[in-house]
Parts: sequence; structure tokens; C-alpha cells
Amino acid sequence: MSEERQNKPMMKKQEELSIVRIAGRDINGAFPIPKALNQVKGIGLNMAHAIATVTERVHNIKKNVQIGSLTEAEIDKLEAVIKEPAKFGIPTYLLNRQREPETNQNMHLVGSDLIVKQKQEIEAEIRKQSWRGYRHQYGQRVRGQRTRSTGRTGDTIGVMKKSAAAGAAPAKPAEDKKK
Repeated sequence: MSEERQNKPMMKKQEELSIVRIAGRDINGAFPIPKALNQVKGIGLNMAHAIATVTERVHNIKKNVQIGSLTEAEIDKLEAVIKEPAKFGIPTYLLNRQREPETNQNMHLVGSDLIVKQKQEIEAEIRKQSWRGYRHQYGQRVRGQRTRSTGRTGDTIGVMKKSAAAGAAPAKPAEDKKK
């Protein structure tokens, strides 16, 4: 009888520390809800806290509980808030797709949906041959950053003045004329 009592807490701990799948992402079950949601692509820290607050208010799921201790029904409720946060009262300024050009609606994309949508938008810019599309196509900075000194790859070090470059360049050996 005492062995059964000792095994029950161990089993409960294993359940709490398991891996939970939310929005297409495997998350450590030991994390509290806001930290766990922050692991999902498309959900930042502010959005994670907003979703945790809404689930606490609407579904009575505490914010600081470990995500591994939630039941399947509670995880489904949490995913419902993630899929349509505006429906549950999360402000539009936290959504990552405000007034989307195609549908003119506010929406929030997470995971692979966000990645696919970003790639489609970049390809559309390239097809339009806009300035942004041109910059994307040639791997340049798109948002107006300077490119003279930052973001360089390879052996480029900086820009030298002509006088310094002439002094630093190694002299070529004179060719022997044997005629």
C-alpha cells in the first residue's frame, strides 16, 4: 500500500513535466502559460500575457499554472483563444495582421501560417517590381538601414581613402627584362 502512495506523486510529476503541443509547436510542460505561449512563433510576450489573462477571465484557468498540468479540454480552450484573439476581447493593436490588405480584417497568424503569409507577401513585392521587392530580391536591407558599414559579409572591412590604399597596397615585383 505504501508503494502505491509513493508512485502516485511520481506519476503526477511526470505528467506535469511532459511536452505539450500547442499551435503546432512542442512546448516544455514545466513553463507557466505566458512563458509557454511565448515559445510559439507569432506570439510575443505582450500577446502571451494578454492570452493568459483572457483565459483566466473567461475559462478560469490560472495564469501561473504549469502548462503541462492542463487537461486536454483546457488546452483546447487556450488554442481557441490563440486562433481568434479578437473574438475574446484582445485589443487590435496586439494582433500581427491589422487591416490586412486582401480582406481588410484584423487577424492574428501563428506558426507556419505566419511564415507562409510572409513569404507570399515578399514574392508579391518581387513580382510587382517595387523598390522593396528589388531590395528583397538582391538580399539588401529593406527598411532604410545604412549598408556602408553594417551587415557586411565576407572579407570587406571598410572603405579606405585613396592615399591610405596606395600606401597599404603591396608593391608588385619588377619584371626582369632579358632581351
